[in-house]
Amino acid sequence: MDRPRVLSGIQPTADSFHLGNYLGAVRQYVALQETHEAFYFIADLHALTVTPKPEELRRRTRVAAAQLFAAGLDPERSAVFAQSHVREHSELAWILICQTGMGEAGRMTQFKDKSARYGESAASVGLFTYPILQAADILIYQADQVPVGVDQKQHLELSRDLAQRFNNRYGQTFKVPNPYILKEVEKIGDLQDPTAKMSKSSSSPQGIIDVLEEPGALRKKIMRAVTDTGSEVVADEENKPGVTNLLRIHSALSGVPIPELEARFAGQGYGAFKKEVAEAVTETFAPIRERTEKLLADEAELDRLLAAGADRARRVARQTMARVRDRIGLLHGGPVD
Repeated sequence: MDRPRVLSGIQPTADSFHLGNYLGAVRQYVALQETHEAFYFIADLHALTVTPKPEELRRRTRVAAAQLFAAGLDPERSAVFAQSHVREHSELAWILICQTGMGEAGRMTQFKDKSARYGESAASVGLFTYPILQAADILIYQADQVPVGVDQKQHLELSRDLAQRFNNRYGQTFKVPNPYILKEVEKIGDLQDPTAKMSKSSSSPQGIIDVLEEPGALRKKIMRAVTDTGSEVVADEENKPGVTNLLRIHSALSGVPIPELEARFAGQGYGAFKKEVAEAVTETFAPIRERTEKLLADEAELDRLLAAGADRARRVARQTMARVRDRIGLLHGGPVD
């Protein structure tokens, strides 16, 4: 029996994934490759909406890919590739842009949020249309399921609407994708402001846990993490947000339920508790960091893995685009790679 096809992408907009990326996406990608035909891409075209420096984009694309492999994605079971290496993403995006109304595109909440963050003068047409490129990313692979969090549900709905609209106008062409709701991960807070979400865009360097950080630096951050009055290690969102945040981090990485952790550290105080949180973090991330560094030390091999993933992805994408071109009325005999 054929396995369902899953598709997801991750942007190379930082020098390391952080704990939220790992728990909310990467760790779950690894699990999905066991049950699905998996396609995962580094969204380097999406990253262009914030005009990164060329060398920075190249480096971060490789760093993102290396972390995915280091975290457990198997190139034999998952097609891992750079989005820009499969040109059909961009070609289909233009065709779908021509099927999308201005009002429909303007309702995308992330454009409004990012426009407010960067300022209207810095908001490009690319930022406005990137949900349509995202729809192309999904539809080009005839994905059955798309892993989504709450913030991406609206974009998946756009993908579904565009697939159905195209199918109605031109005949059955696209599979209408369904959401694969990622296992809910408790909100991980900033180490220095546990009432705020840990985030690359808003957390201070001391407030964020990076996957590729040196173990010693990670330990220091956790030992300096904000705690609360008193010395009891108990989960209490209102009165003990700092301790609650550290309990969530420990539980998410160790698999030990929070009530068990509370019982284990009863009467021990914050020092012993923070040391064990630090161990849970470093034991998880130190091996990923080591494998990532090894992959980055051999760029030729890393690029070979990405090229092999792109070859697998391209075979599927070309089949879809051949059908789309025919349905929409474009002449055969276009450019050949």
